[in-house]
Amino acid sequence: MLELTKENPRRPLAPSESRPLQLLKGEHEVEVIDFLSAYPLLTFIMTGWIKDNGLASPLNRGNFYACRNRRGELEGVALIGHITMFETSSSDAIAAFAGLTQNCKSALVVLGEKQRVSRFMSYYTQEAPPPRLVCRELLFEQRSRQPLDGLMPSLRRATPEELDLVVPVHAQMFLEETGVNPLDRDPSGFRRRCARRIQQGRVWVCIEGGRLLFKADVISDLAEVNYLEGVYVSPESRGEGLGSRCMRHLSNVLLTNTKSVCLLIKEEKSAAQACFSKSGYKLREYYETVFLQQKSDEAEH
Repeated sequence: MLELTKENPRRPLAPSESRPLQLLKGEHEVEVIDFLSAYPLLTFIMTGWIKDNGLASPLNRGNFYACRNRRGELEGVALIGHITMFETSSSDAIAAFAGLTQNCKSALVVLGEKQRVSRFMSYYTQEAPPPRLVCRELLFEQRSRQPLDGLMPSLRRATPEELDLVVPVHAQMFLEETGVNPLDRDPSGFRRRCARRIQQGRVWVCIEGGRLLFKADVISDLAEVNYLEGVYVSPESRGEGLGSRCMRHLSNVLLTNTKSVCLLIKEEKSAAQACFSKSGYKLREYYETVFLQQKSDEAEH
């Protein structure tokens, strides 16, 4: 499970006390980053988006809110929007964040540590329809470089010219995970987000003969944690060790500039778990992703 370190202390949920919520603006960014940095394996996505986009940006597809104690100190931070995430030790803050999410028309997904998401949903579902899908996920982490045996695949950053190779693969993965096809719901927005990630140098690929054999996206690029998503191995290359070799290679590259590389894997995907374990990754925490009921499901990843 999540290691009990000074960088990642485990905190119990605190007793409930009434707290107002505050819409956060750019001038709060340093304070928020400092608060979130105490728990990097629980806050890597929020911290990564703030560092990439700023605290108040349409690229976050939502707004950041704070819950403060009576001394005015932060005791909770949440991004409420397309993807809702939060960090707090206050039960009342969780309830307040859940209430705000119920009134957010763009809220589609709630993501976080299982215990806290379960508490969040116990408040959310009191006056809302049940979620359409709940996925239990495992957080795997790598902290040390691994030996590379044999011939390594030609792993590199994707180029803008390879967008048309990346987009359909990423869209198919999202469809399989959620039941929503982003190319049906928001094709231009989905392509734009994929293109931006490539331009940031965050998409790593192995391409041979014009075929995409492996892909991984660096969603959060932080000094403490790099978070990977969209890890793909082509069907014809599965079972041959390509995935684990690429993951060892990529993790080693990323660990030259970060302390930790992590990713989330669905609980039922035993083959993927075996691949990452073979690459040296360790199980650290249980996460939960909740897809909320909406009139229309916009795609984002």
